[in-house]
Amino acid sequence: MIQPRLRVQQMPEYHPPLGSRDRLRLDFNENTLACSPAVKTALENISAADLTRYPEREPVEALAARQLGLEPNQVVLTNGVDEAIHVLCQAFLDAGDEMLLPVPTYTMYEIYAAATDATLRKVQAGADFQFPCEALLAEINARTKIVAIANPNSPTGSVATREQILATAQAAPGAVVLVDEAYFHFYGETVIDLVGQVPNLIVARTFSKAYGLAGLRLGLLAGPETLLRWVRRVLSPYSVNSIALAALTAALDDRAYLDWYVVQVKQARGEFLAGLTQLGLEYWPTEANFVLVNIGPAHKQFVASMREHGILVRDRSADPGCDGCVRITIGTPEQMRAALAAIQIYVAGVRA
Repeated sequence: MIQPRLRVQQMPEYHPPLGSRDRLRLDFNENTLACSPAVKTALENISAADLTRYPEREPVEALAARQLGLEPNQVVLTNGVDEAIHVLCQAFLDAGDEMLLPVPTYTMYEIYAAATDATLRKVQAGADFQFPCEALLAEINARTKIVAIANPNSPTGSVATREQILATAQAAPGAVVLVDEAYFHFYGETVIDLVGQVPNLIVARTFSKAYGLAGLRLGLLAGPETLLRWVRRVLSPYSVNSIALAALTAALDDRAYLDWYVVQVKQARGEFLAGLTQLGLEYWPTEANFVLVNIGPAHKQFVASMREHGILVRDRSADPGCDGCVRITIGTPEQMRAALAAIQIYVAGVRA
């Protein structure tokens, strides 16, 4: 039998939950409502002839760069942030190198690092799930080539401060410090203004969350041209398709819809967390559009109960340090009131 590389055989596998997606989707941290109406109009205006041409991402990269206050050569669009992580690992991780990863965090960092000949070193956060800055800094050495920081972090919702990120970049001058700001819009703090000033800093953004374009797979890397030139060398020139580019152009132009949706989520987050407190459920502070809740040994029963009420939530009990934890996406106020009502029924049943 033909066998793949040993590294591929040893890679962990990612199996997203499938099926029953017609329920209220509070399990993937997506936009739970809809993309901008302007996006729908843009998609309707795509002609059959438009689909015969290879996509050109450069004009849309320039538009995104302008909105971010960056130069076009400091931005590259990718097929979701997953591809961004993948090409970073391919471009910068070699045998003998190390990637540092605070955990728990987004699963795909580990998976894409495992496909390379580098070594993955995990830094466990404490019981409060705060960014383990001191422990991370202590692990940096001459072999460190990538440090990945999700900010806010998933599944915890915790954040690294600007000072902690700068300290990490200074302590690892020979490494790419990736700051994944997938949930930036629900947090409001960013280090993207440091792109070009901090020579080893790369920032990732996604259009799957607040923008509601998860189905089109769109991500972005912002960094100094000296680093992104190697990313572009690895990246497929046509990995971002024409339909996605047309939708992104419309989405970037409709800032009013984006701002409206973010306000809805923040309002819902405050109400929902207050409801969890009233029910006596333990959860961790969050700056994202989700919350990690400690359900305890009955976490599987909780997920099943929510599904019976038409609501999907994500069991994160297998994540490092997350035993008994369930992650719940924050949608609109109306959606979260429905979720809270289902949780109240579950809690009442348990206590009875």
